[in-house]
Amino acid sequence: MALSPILSALYLSPFFHILEKHLKTLDLKISTLSFVDDGLLLTQSKSFHVSNTCLFSSYNIALTLLSKFGLQVEHSKTEVFHFSRSLINFSPPPLDLSPIGGPLLVPKDTWKYLGFIFDRKLSFHKHIDYYANKAISMVKCMKILGNSTRGLNPHQKHLLYRSCALPITLYGFQLWFYSKVPLSYLLNTLGKLQRRAASWILGAFKMSPSYGIEAIAGLISIHLHLQKLSGRSQLRGHTIPANHIIRLLLDNSSNCPSPPHVLSLNTLSKRQHGLLKSHIVDIDNRFNEVFPAFDLLNPELQSSNRVIDTFSNCFSFHSFSRSNNPSFKSCLQQLDTLAIESSFSSSNALIITDASVKNNVASSIAHIHVFNKPVVKTLHHIVNITSSEAKFFAIRCGINQAVLPHETSRIIIVTDSIHVTKKNFDSSSHSLQKQSTLILSKLREFFNRSDTNTIKFWECLSKSNWHLHKAVDSDTKSFNLAP
Repeated sequence: MALSPILSALYLSPFFHILEKHLKTLDLKISTLSFVDDGLLLTQSKSFHVSNTCLFSSYNIALTLLSKFGLQVEHSKTEVFHFSRSLINFSPPPLDLSPIGGPLLVPKDTWKYLGFIFDRKLSFHKHIDYYANKAISMVKCMKILGNSTRGLNPHQKHLLYRSCALPITLYGFQLWFYSKVPLSYLLNTLGKLQRRAASWILGAFKMSPSYGIEAIAGLISIHLHLQKLSGRSQLRGHTIPANHIIRLLLDNSSNCPSPPHVLSLNTLSKRQHGLLKSHIVDIDNRFNEVFPAFDLLNPELQSSNRVIDTFSNCFSFHSFSRSNNPSFKSCLQQLDTLAIESSFSSSNALIITDASVKNNVASSIAHIHVFNKPVVKTLHHIVNITSSEAKFFAIRCGINQAVLPHETSRIIIVTDSIHVTKKNFDSSSHSLQKQSTLILSKLREFFNRSDTNTIKFWECLSKSNWHLHKAVDSDTKSFNLAP
């Protein structure tokens, strides 16, 4: 009777727990991996004799435990495989399991596991050859579905290739496509496949240039397609739960409550980290490009608990007049009045914020004016964010500084983008939601101190040249990124 993957995992988890205890007790340097009923015993050594001894002992322990669990091992499916960086002739000895009822395992040149084909040097040439030939055979068979005069049209052929042939070819591409890895053989093999597909889609001659027919057929170059898929895969690695095995391997997994994994990037020295090349390293290197944006289940966004509803009398928004009329001058006069009042009252805090983006580097600045204190300036330079995110971050930094003194009861924030400020109180899904919840929690703490605490948001356009905002605006634009 076959078990589902979930039931298999539940049934086998006690077995692996007991097995790891036995291996630890006997001080056997063995790691275990399992996918449903396919298990692996892994060891690393500079001696074949030591490796085979560890594998023999661990296999014997696993065999005994499985028999106690009422399970049987199919010895005919048992394999042994050795990886090596050796450049000389490599001939590992066989592993003799006959004393415990197993076969004589002779290492092969390739090893297939879960559809991946491994060779001893992890070049994955055999893997690519196998799946590229499989896709080429599929493209050849697709020719019976139509020719250049009847049958499928080019759009349908293109869709068929992208949907059926290409995913088969690129199965498990994360194993062999990552930074600083030699790809000439792999890309050459995949290029031949795509050329055949483009010729079939268009009905083109054999001598037609590859890049030309690929462009006409609407096929992106294979190396650019791989870069796109790899980038998406790297970013997707940051959306998985914090206790996932991939997250535990990353260098930025220190915030995870689980104990660090023995193979984590945190355990490597700086030199080892620089020499290591893998898809996991690429995921880790892109951590600075990932910002958690959504937090739909946060209590601050619940309809019955929103700050703007609970403390509705403590907020006010004032837009700046965009026309050159008396109301424009009136807005400037009101801003001057607010600045004067803040300079004479210890309970007021005036925050002027601005942000700009230059050469993909965002500068967020906030000037905090408090009675009888020097101006507090916060300056942050951030990459890979939009100007709206940078302005939102500047407002957040200003609020964090202003709510610290307990005597502050009135906060005035001046910004050139009032619509970004209003986004802070929007409970629907948006890209600034994570920062919004952090600001709302600070404001809730501020309003809970006293019923008289208030916050006002004033808009001040850059073209108004109001002196306090002009000073902040010039600071944001004066930053130059060093080459």
